[in-house]
Amino acid sequence: MWVGTVELDLLLGDVHTLKEKRAVVRPLVADLRRTFEVTVAETGNQDLYRRAAIGVAVVSGDNAHVIEVLDRIEQFVAGRPELDLLSAHRAFLNTDD
Repeated sequence: MWVGTVELDLLLGDVHTLKEKRAVVRPLVADLRRTFEVTVAETGNQDLYRRAAIGVAVVSGDNAHVIEVLDRIEQFVAGRPELDLLSAHRAFLNTDD
């Protein structure tokens, strides 16, 4: 079994309050869950209204599939006009190790 994770560091666009931040982050998290059938959560920067850290986890029997899904997730997030993807940090775990 392969587990792949990516933590996305995001800079939000025209956001001036935490309420406005939630209006951007919640739909993004829901879209990622629905589109890619992955586990997603806001994992950091909860007190900063223009920054967000989103963690995503994928489980598969094939490492190539995990990499493909993580690549598509990064492209999906990078293509959102309301935010900028600053960085993406990946980690992988193989239960055979």
